[in-house]
Amino acid sequence: MLRSQSKLTEDGCSLIGWKEWLALPDLGIPALKAKIDTGARTSALHTFCIEEFTVKEQLMVRFGIHPLRKQNNIELFCEAPVFDRRLVKDSGGHSEMRYVIETTVILGSVQWPIQISLTNREGMMFRMLLGRTALKQRFLVDPGQAYLTGRALAKSYSLSKSRSQRL
Repeated sequence: MLRSQSKLTEDGCSLIGWKEWLALPDLGIPALKAKIDTGARTSALHTFCIEEFTVKEQLMVRFGIHPLRKQNNIELFCEAPVFDRRLVKDSGGHSEMRYVIETTVILGSVQWPIQISLTNREGMMFRMLLGRTALKQRFLVDPGQAYLTGRALAKSYSLSKSRSQRL
């Protein structure tokens, strides 16, 4: 069942569930299932084969992503300017130096720029965490609900075909 994208709180924030489908159009990623994580300050994206390079004195990263869990036959390759490098502590207390990029995210009918740290989340349930900094003053999270913005993006990939795309 698709749910309405127009649920707004009294202060004008959109209501979302604890997990939602979103898109990262600047990176050519049409759909990702994300955990809405108010405990994480920065958003995080699962990546592999991170490679640093320079274009006209701008530090860049190229990386691969398997957008669907347990579907390694679907892989996308992305490039983005490096916004920052930060020491990020995961939920287990382990620190890791990560590249941070800035890109556009679309969740429901809302589109805005966010910062995302790049890391290997291979063993995790979600390919992306949408952290509290990205959510601030835009969304209210109902932890008892899921997919309040709908599931239409779930159909973005053909699961029956192997696909590798370079962007």
